[in-house]
Amino acid sequence: MLPLNHTDTPPPAPLPAPPPALKLGQGGFKKVCRTEEDSPCPFPGLASGVLEMRVKEGSKIRNLMGFAMARMQGEKGGGGVNGGGLRQVVFTGSGRAVTKTITCAEIMKRKVGSLHQLTKLRYKGVKEVWESHEGGTSEMTVHRTVPSISILLSKDPLDPQEPGYQPPETLSALWEEKEGMDASQTACKRPLGPLPYSGFPDCKRVCLGEGGSVLPPR
Repeated sequence: MLPLNHTDTPPPAPLPAPPPALKLGQGGFKKVCRTEEDSPCPFPGLASGVLEMRVKEGSKIRNLMGFAMARMQGEKGGGGVNGGGLRQVVFTGSGRAVTKTITCAEIMKRKVGSLHQLTKLRYKGVKEVWESHEGGTSEMTVHRTVPSISILLSKDPLDPQEPGYQPPETLSALWEEKEGMDASQTACKRPLGPLPYSGFPDCKRVCLGEGGSVLPPR
C-alpha cells in the first residue's frame, strides 16, 4: 500500500477560466438596425386625421413640440374645425423614449391647457441587429421586449370611466394648492432668538471658570 502522503501523482490541472461575457456596444459590436413590431392603436374609435407623434430615443423635444404645437394651434396649414387646429394628438414611445414621451405630453398640456388625457401602457417586441466593428459577416440579432406608452391628449371630453383617464388641470386649482402650501409653511415658522431666563423661574444660570470649575452665581 502506498502511504497517504504519496506525491508521485501529479495534481489535477486547473480548470480554464470562463470567457468574459460579451457586452453589446463594448465587445466589438455596434447596432446597425432596430425595428419594432406593428401594434394596433390602443385608442379605438379615434377620428380620422388625428396627429400621431412617434417619439424616438434620439428625437429632439424642441423639434417634436414645434411641429405638434403648430398643428394643434392651427398654424402652418394645421387645419381643424373653423381653423382652430387639430382636436387630438397621440404621443407614442417605447424603451428609452418613454420618459421623453411623457415630457412632450406634459409640455403640451401646459402650453395648450384644458386637455383631457388618456394613457395606455403595454409591451412590444423589438428586433436589433448588431454588427462587428471588424467588418466581415459577423453579426447577431437580438430580440427584446420593451415597455411602451401611448398618451392621447384631446380638446374634446373623453370617457372618464376609461382606465388611464386624467381630467384637465385648471389654473385656479394649481393656484389654490400653492397658496395653501405657502400658508402652511408660514404657520409653521416662529421667530428665532434667545429665550429670556424669566420664562423659566426654576432655572439657575451656572458659570464655568478656568478648567471647567463651577463658579457660584453672582
